[in-house]
Order: sequence, then C-alpha cells, then structure tokens
Amino acid sequence: MNLTAFLRLFRILLVFTRYRLDQLIQPLPLPWYGRLMLLGPWRLYPAPKDLTRGMRLRLALESLGPVFIKFGQILSTRRDLLPDDIAIELAFLQDNVPPFPSDQARQRIEEQLGLPIEAVFAQFSDIPLASASVAQVHSALLHDGSDVVVKVVRPGIEEVIRQDIQWLYLAARTLARVSREGRRLRPVEVVRDYEQTIFDELDLYREAANASLLRRNFLGSPVLYVPTIYWDWCRHKVLVMERISGIPVTDIESLRAQGTDMKKLAERGVEVFFSQVFRDSFFHADMHPGNIFVSRDNPQEPQYIAIDFGIVGSLTPEDQTYLARNLMAFFKRDYRRVAQLHIDSGWVPPETRVNEFEAAIRSVCEPIFERPLKDISFGQLLLRLFQTARRFNMEVQPQLVLLQKTLLNIEGLGRQLYPELDLWRTGKPYLERWMRERAGPRHQLQNLRQHLERIPPLLETTHRALDTIAQQDHHSSNWRSRSDAFALRLIGVALVAVGANSLGTDTSLWAQTQPMYWLLLAAGAWLVLRRAGPDPKRQTGRPR
Repeated sequence: MNLTAFLRLFRILLVFTRYRLDQLIQPLPLPWYGRLMLLGPWRLYPAPKDLTRGMRLRLALESLGPVFIKFGQILSTRRDLLPDDIAIELAFLQDNVPPFPSDQARQRIEEQLGLPIEAVFAQFSDIPLASASVAQVHSALLHDGSDVVVKVVRPGIEEVIRQDIQWLYLAARTLARVSREGRRLRPVEVVRDYEQTIFDELDLYREAANASLLRRNFLGSPVLYVPTIYWDWCRHKVLVMERISGIPVTDIESLRAQGTDMKKLAERGVEVFFSQVFRDSFFHADMHPGNIFVSRDNPQEPQYIAIDFGIVGSLTPEDQTYLARNLMAFFKRDYRRVAQLHIDSGWVPPETRVNEFEAAIRSVCEPIFERPLKDISFGQLLLRLFQTARRFNMEVQPQLVLLQKTLLNIEGLGRQLYPELDLWRTGKPYLERWMRERAGPRHQLQNLRQHLERIPPLLETTHRALDTIAQQDHHSSNWRSRSDAFALRLIGVALVAVGANSLGTDTSLWAQTQPMYWLLLAAGAWLVLRRAGPDPKRQTGRPR
C-alpha cells in the first residue's frame, strides 16, 4: 500500500468514525467475529445528535468526495435493497464539486483534439457553465457561428476513481463475508455495476454515440428534442454538442408564465418514456429534472429537450414482452400470471413455487390497487414488486433497475407539472398499440426472417462436420443416405425451434399467433418424424 492509498484509507475511517456509521451495521445479524470488528475505537466517539441514520450516511458520502457521492446517488435508486428512509435521504446527495481551473480544461481539450483552442473555436468561455464530479461544461462558439457547449473530463479523476473503487470493493466483500443479510444485498454486485456505470460516464465518445442514437430515434418528433453532436470535435475526454436554450422543467412559474399547456407537457413525458422503452428499446436512464428542459417555442405544443446521455438503458425483445405482459396483468389483478411471467422470463429461479409467489405479490399489490388509478405510482408498484421478488431470489436485472429509476423520475416530474396525471390511462394506449404491432404480420415476418437467417450457417457447420466424419468412414455404403437423412432432420429441428420460439410459453397468447408459425411447427415435426422412421432400403437386407 503506497502513502496515498494509506492516507485515503485513514480519511475514510475518520469519516466513518465522525458519523458513527458502525451504528448502521449493528442491527444486521452478524457472527461473533463481525460483532468483534465493531468494537473499534470509533465507539468512544459520540454519535451526532439530531441526525437520522440516512442523514449521517449522506453527510459521510459528501465528505468523502465525488466517487462516494456518485455511489450514493446510484444507491438511492436501489430501493429494492435499501430501507426507504435511507434511500430517500441519499436522493438529496449534492455533487458540490468546485470547478477545476480553465487552463487545465484548455490543456485537456488541446491534447484530445491535437489543435490549439483558437483553431477549433472562435470563442471559448473560461467560466464553466456547470461543474460535476466527473466533468465540467464550458460554452463556446465554432468558426461557422454555431453555439456549442464543450464537456471536458476532470483531469486525474480516473486514478481517484480506481483507488476509491477498490475501497468500496473491500467494504462490500467484508459485508458479504460477515453478514447473511449483507450477502442478500449482494454488495459486490452493486459495486461492480457502479464501476461499470462510472467508467462508462468517463468515455464521452460513448455518451456522444448515445446522444446520436437518441436524436435519430426522435428526429422530427414534437415531444422530444435531442441536441446535435459535432463529431469532428468529439474525443474520449471531450464532447462538443449544440447549446440549447430552454426553460428548466422544474421552473413551473416560468412555464406557466409563457402559457405552457401543463397537462399536455406531463402526458408527453409519459409518451417519451413508453416510446423509448417499447418502440426503441433504448432509453435515457438519467432523466432527473436537472437534465430536462422545455422548449420556449410553441408552448401550446410543448416539447422536451434532454441533455446528459452518459447513462442509458436497453431491454431485450424478451424483456420488453415480459414487461408489457406484466404491466397488463398487474392492472387486471391477475397475480398468478405475474408470478408465472417472472418464472418464465428467468427473473426468478424456475423452482420457485408459483402459489407462494402469487400470494406474496397479492399481499403487496392489493393495498395499492384500492386507491384510484390516478393516485397509483407505477414506479412504486415496480419497486414493491422487485422487493417482493428479491425474497424469492430474483437475480439483479440492471436494466430493469434503470427502468424503474427512470419511471420514478418521469412519474414524479409529471405529477409535479400536472398533479391529476393518470399515468396508467396515459400510457396504456401506447402499451396496447405496441403489443398489437408485435402480434401483427409485419413484425412476425421480420421475426421469421431473423430466425430463418440462422438456419444456413447451422446447416453449413453440420455439413462440414458430416464431411469430416465421412472421411473417416469411407467403407460405409449407406453414408450418403444417412447424411441426407440427418441434414433433413436437422432442418426439421430448426423449423420446430423457430415455430416454438415464436409461439412462446404463454399459452393464453397462442390463439393470437400467426398461422405461419403453426405451419412451420407442423412442417418441422413432419420432417423429423418422417426421417426418424425406418428406412425402406434397409429393410431388404444385404444382397446375396
């Protein structure tokens, strides 16, 4: 351990003691050696008065700097793991990091672009527009007259992150080792997800690609505008993007003053969410109010403007389908269907008892559904479901966690803009339309084409394997007939697989399946069974 690492560890222990964070661990069921570890000198330090446990943890993380602050911000979204009081308090974590000097920003830009600042920008402001733990933003003007913002990664932050991540891993492994309850929280997995997230945020080329894809998905859309990326001047540590002019979405007074249709604005937020998740399977996963603005143009047809694309999420087609069916089953109070879908999707282990899981879901959801639909929180519903599923050993699904966090942000924002927003009534038409399109002939043909494209490579691989075997079996007189039979049988198996995959495991939807998949299933079965039967030529016996 070098001196820098030792001093950092000393600093962490000092903050741990000052805020008596050992008291947060004491309620956990610990073995004797875990209890022994808590009998440290920090017990002699008085606990802060008038501070809740959540406030103490928040203040400690803020004292430890940007890496721990960001970790706490991500933890605040994991309400399936944390008690509500701690999660709510961590949501107030502030990234109050002083800006780094402008000469360092200029130096990093010139290093990344390989050109002097004056060759790229006609004007460059040394006063940052915003500063955060990972990067800061400056305004600038390109030589063609375009107003832009320049995002620059903080110098030296990579080494700080790597060092602090190792201490987080140490704490996570210790917690998992000494406490059964700690293992249930899967702390090492949480830190690993955080490590992936924060290093993704350090790569501004990746963020530029995210912004570019989101812009393409909503190009010409009246509901969401995504700024232009200037690719010529983007690098891994520098991003140049169109500067936008909008009203912060939290500035309700200014929005009302310009005559914004608040009901339509709130409903369009729901439309943006469902379009990203179900139409595009690619969603902005950091849509907190600081990253959302509203266009000043045409307030009667309000349009959102999004920034900061470092964190995004996506769902597989299978997860999309299961999520949509789950939501529909929820609002029909079909809890057995919800339980079965969780098992079919692989979100919970296959040996889970459906009856027990159904009863647990019912006990959580029934009190929620006793309220009017407009008062029901989608995000809270998913949260309670995840918390219940965790008791049945649900595997952590990072994309679903991002989705739940995004939904909570959209929902909270929508009801701040328009308190009477009925999220279910607004979102249900988009969900139903998506499910109809998925069952429609166009999507089914596309799905069929994708499956059929996999068959030729499979056959080619099989024929190569058969040829290899043939070279070792020159004396077999019926080799060709057997290889042909095997190839046809393989085609049959492939057709059965395509048909069965398209039918799915949900028998209630089989009636909606296109006839072509039943034909594929039947044709494949016929090929398999026909060629699996006795060969007439082999019944005649050997020639005399």
